[in-house]
Amino acid sequence: MALIQTTAFNKIAVLEKEIRCICGGQSAGKTFAILQFLIYYSLKRKITISVVAESIPALKRGAYKDFLTILEEMGLYKEENHNRTDRIYKLNNSSFQFFGCEEPTKLKGLRSDVMYMNEANNCPWQSWFELSSRTRLFSFLDYNPDAPFWAMEKLIGNDNVDFITLTYKDNEALEEKLVKEIESWKILGETDDSFWNLWLTRGLGRLGKLSGAIITNWTEIDELPQAQILGSGMDFGFTNDPTTLISVYRHNGQLIWDEVIYEKGLLNSKIAEKIKPTDARHSLIVADSAEPKSIAELKTHGLSIIPVYKGKDSISWGLSLIQSEPFLVTSRSKNLIKELQNYTWAKDKNGESLNVPIDNWNHAIDAARYFYLNKMGNKGNNFSLKWRR
Repeated sequence: MALIQTTAFNKIAVLEKEIRCICGGQSAGKTFAILQFLIYYSLKRKITISVVAESIPALKRGAYKDFLTILEEMGLYKEENHNRTDRIYKLNNSSFQFFGCEEPTKLKGLRSDVMYMNEANNCPWQSWFELSSRTRLFSFLDYNPDAPFWAMEKLIGNDNVDFITLTYKDNEALEEKLVKEIESWKILGETDDSFWNLWLTRGLGRLGKLSGAIITNWTEIDELPQAQILGSGMDFGFTNDPTTLISVYRHNGQLIWDEVIYEKGLLNSKIAEKIKPTDARHSLIVADSAEPKSIAELKTHGLSIIPVYKGKDSISWGLSLIQSEPFLVTSRSKNLIKELQNYTWAKDKNGESLNVPIDNWNHAIDAARYFYLNKMGNKGNNFSLKWRR
């Protein structure tokens, strides 16, 4: 008996890169679809597939259980092919092995043709590194977007990585009762922030807001609409830090942030080259005043760019301005979203907040902050940005 090939399965089946990263909301069917694909993939091959999770108990209630269910429903399960002690199943000429990654040092000698890390957000980076570096063909990982983790920093966005997001709408096998429950979170979220975060993460498969994050008054949107650009902010970097440029728009009375540049090693000529095809070319750019030479050089490329006036307590003041009004962030602004999720207050040795931001995860945020500070007037006394029409 053949299983339903859901939209989730079809989206997974066309991925081709060495690393295939699947972000999924609740009941998106990502684990089931990945295992279903791997079973089909193995039937006419002679390969070893490793399926790993946080622990053996996590495997037994998740991927291992789903794997056996799929085999049963496809009529492929044979008890004589199943080594229950070592959690190995022989399928035609291929074999599936299931294990936990509680101790990364024990994973160094394991080799596979294909590797799948289930719920990777619960697994250590070192486990992924050890396993994927010894995988011959390709690797899968899936995760729930409850909070940032290592794949967002080290994998997603690289040339050899496929990335897709699945939601409950990609799982046609889902019961209608569960669909209604998930969609109820959106309605409840209109008056309850916890349900809204649940709707974003488990409903839409978007990254949740980290507890303790400084900037929380933002919402992700799929794309930038036809909107009026108000200006841009720029923070300079080169070797260790990226150069960043964030453009700020207004649409139907709401502010929108859009990531234009987030890259290391850019000379000023290359920065200008990247700006010229964008809306930022036709509006004011407010840049870090610590780089007067760079600002002067960018002016020679025909850009309207000025240094920010920081003034006393400019970090706290700029953050208060950002926090004063809700704003939207385009989904393509991946680095900016990572920063918003990870930018938190520094803590003392006892874990108490110092009311001072960490000096990290702030390159794109600093760029946006310069734009906001400029809208205060030359001395930072009068806020001139019209938030709503």
